Amino acid sequence: MAIKKVLIVDDSPTERHFLGELLTKNGFQVVTAESGEEAVEKVKDIMPDLILMDVVMPGMNGFQATRTISREEATKHIPIIMCTSKNQETDKVWGRRQGAAEYVVKPVDPQELLDKIAALP
Repeated sequence: MAIKKVLIVDDSPTERHFLGELLTKNGFQVVTAESGEEAVEKVKDIMPDLILMDVVMPGMNGFQATRTISREEATKHIPIIMCTSKNQETDKVWGRRQGAAEYVVKPVDPQELLDKIAALP
């Protein structure tokens, strides 16, 4: 599946801007959400090809939003890359258990992120 539309979920305007610029410059269409709740609401309407999910956010965190999206019949096929400052091995394992396909640690290395997106099935 070719990835064209990406939903960026992050409570930081700086991170949303940085990731949005990176992806837009590389030919992706970008939609953003500022919280886990907003992501869960938006995902069914926009049906992105990929979700970049922050973990630490007020309200519903990224692990909870990932679990919700990856267990919904309509959205479970959408790959999710956790994009977070939490870099412990336990966080990575937990993220994958919630349904994340990949895990990238902030500050995000642009080439690493693009490579992981390109490697998705």
